[in-house]
Amino acid sequence: MHATTAPAPLDHDFGRRVDQVVDRAIEPERIVGAVILVARRGEILYSRAAGFADRESKKPMTADAIFRLASVTKPVVATAALALVEAGAIGLDDPITKFIPEFRPKLADGSEPVITIRQLLTHTAGLTYGFREAADGPYHRAGVSDGLDQPGLSMTENLSRIASVPLSCAPGTGWGYSVAMDVLGEAMARATGATLPELIDRLVVQPLGMDDAAFVVRDRSRLVTPYADGPDKAIAMGEHHRVPFGDGAISFSPGRVFSLASFASGGTGMNGLAGDVLKLLEALRAGGGPAIRPETAAAMTTDAIAGLETTIPGWGWGLGFGVLRDPIAASTPQAAGTWRWGGVYGHSRFVDPKLDLTVVALTNTAIAGMVGAFPDALRDAIYGRQA
Repeated sequence: MHATTAPAPLDHDFGRRVDQVVDRAIEPERIVGAVILVARRGEILYSRAAGFADRESKKPMTADAIFRLASVTKPVVATAALALVEAGAIGLDDPITKFIPEFRPKLADGSEPVITIRQLLTHTAGLTYGFREAADGPYHRAGVSDGLDQPGLSMTENLSRIASVPLSCAPGTGWGYSVAMDVLGEAMARATGATLPELIDRLVVQPLGMDDAAFVVRDRSRLVTPYADGPDKAIAMGEHHRVPFGDGAISFSPGRVFSLASFASGGTGMNGLAGDVLKLLEALRAGGGPAIRPETAAAMTTDAIAGLETTIPGWGWGLGFGVLRDPIAASTPQAAGTWRWGGVYGHSRFVDPKLDLTVVALTNTAIAGMVGAFPDALRDAIYGRQA
């Protein structure tokens, strides 16, 4: 009599399990379309484009579909920022006022603290996001954009609005997911005299061959139609669309990507392919080349906020990603040291360095593609975790 063994990560059956998860999400239209890539040591073990890029016209999803990347933008910009640190153009402990002298947010008591490049990268600058607040929160009252809405809004105006709101804590004393990467992007641009899109293209996109990753969409025919969670199935987003999330709601203006007057959001503004994202994650997993040095890539993906708690149990933060501290607290089969994050247009991705495993899942459905049943089931299917 032979003992039965539980499924293991990336066993011979994991592709079938992933297919089942994808099918169970696509068929009832909780997820409209998705591109899933699973790689180990750079070898793609699973690749699938499923569902529709545009449901109403029955246009199928394809591997070369372009997605609004939302927060998948952040590690791209973080990589470029650290390349500038390596080049000596900026320093991790430089004050932001060195580059943006007018950006001087204050604490509630009226005092003006120093905010550094490092604190922007680690989301410890005392800033926040409007979607993390109730509808009458201070960012909403000030008209701050999270980088997903208000087409045509300039960086100068948004920085002024952000700085008008008191900081939520003294920089370096607390963690809060935030517009910090938008501020960082402007600091990078001013430090170099180049635009943020120019920097990203030169420092990350071209070296890594991320051919379709950009702040503009060069081939609109491949841009997926965005959808949002609905009561029974996903619904097409309108021109201005709010999706409940946590205690607040995320404000989307999908047409923002076509407005050249919109500020280049270092936190949410890029577009690209699942394959582009895989190239970035694989480069960082393998040591950062040719974009950044191995020690810099290691710093990006190592918990940099010891002693501070995030709002996600078991997770810390590096210089570009959430970093797994405690798999039990996080209720995940991933190994400690795994780095991951999502994107509110419907994306998730992670790298488990213990397994040399990289997973990219881009969907056109907010918020179900980012958090909840679908990404959790996808992860568990890959690891062979029993539901």
